[in-house]
Amino acid sequence: MPLFPSRKAISPEPRSPAASIVQVGPEHAGQRLDNFLLRLCKGVPKSHLYKAIRGGQVRVNKGRTSADYRLEEGDAVRIPPLRLPSPGEKPPVPKAAFPIVYEDDALLVIDKPSGVAVHGGSGVSFGVIEQLRASRPQGAFLELAHRLDRETSGLLLVGKTRKALLALHDMFREGAGRKHYLALVEGDWVNDRQHIRRPLLKWLTASGERRVKVDPQGKPAHTIVTLRQRYGRYSLVDAELRTGRTHQIRVHLRSEGFPIVGDDKYGNDATREYFARRGFGRMFLHAWRLDIPHPSTGGLLELRAELPQDCERLLAQLGEGDKK
Repeated sequence: MPLFPSRKAISPEPRSPAASIVQVGPEHAGQRLDNFLLRLCKGVPKSHLYKAIRGGQVRVNKGRTSADYRLEEGDAVRIPPLRLPSPGEKPPVPKAAFPIVYEDDALLVIDKPSGVAVHGGSGVSFGVIEQLRASRPQGAFLELAHRLDRETSGLLLVGKTRKALLALHDMFREGAGRKHYLALVEGDWVNDRQHIRRPLLKWLTASGERRVKVDPQGKPAHTIVTLRQRYGRYSLVDAELRTGRTHQIRVHLRSEGFPIVGDDKYGNDATREYFARRGFGRMFLHAWRLDIPHPSTGGLLELRAELPQDCERLLAQLGEGDKK
């Protein structure tokens, strides 16, 4: 008879996961510690990361530091075991592959499809940048160099190092690059080439939705529009951005009386519904051309993304209609 018949056998406790040491590469030099951890420890709540930093569980070169510490190449970051989200928290971002137009050590350029947000927020759980990070090796630096509207397709630039990202931001701010979009507009565009210079002001609807309008109190905005082809009651135009205001092309074209086909904010509902019945359920705006200096070498990059197949099919249909 056992000496202690009521006592159950005690199983050894599982060994706790060990802390890991991550060495900072050149692509993360200059990045804040908290931002570095947010990307490296995907799925871990922010509050847990900040608590670990304040409590000294996260260390840099064996010493305690603050969340706003700027990392240097070669730093050794100690990362403690961290709790993953509970079942009630947001699920991880799914991986996704996007067509790559260009890539090197400094820059990634993809051809973004229509209907995909570039980042999470405003009711969107995740976007292109979160999905790219989920698809790339853990801890890789990826940051948006500019934005595209959710329904706009085409060239999207992503910085792969902080130095390249800042160079791209400076380039766009100084107007050093050339950004061209193709848009199908309602109406017979008259001028072969036209400059639109109208100030744009952001405002919110009663429901809190962001909008933009032409207003003397707005910021200066400049778009150059070139006629590409006429399709009876519609026209294909090239719109070159000389400034980068929110919804600039959409509002400028609308202000001239030529709204973009399929635009759910500034276009005509009847036109959008007409094309949706014909199988075209998106806005016809595509970022097709970018001519920019390379953020590291300064050499000219000539980037191109041809029209998506659904846009090409629609133009073919409109072209056939012209022949009848």
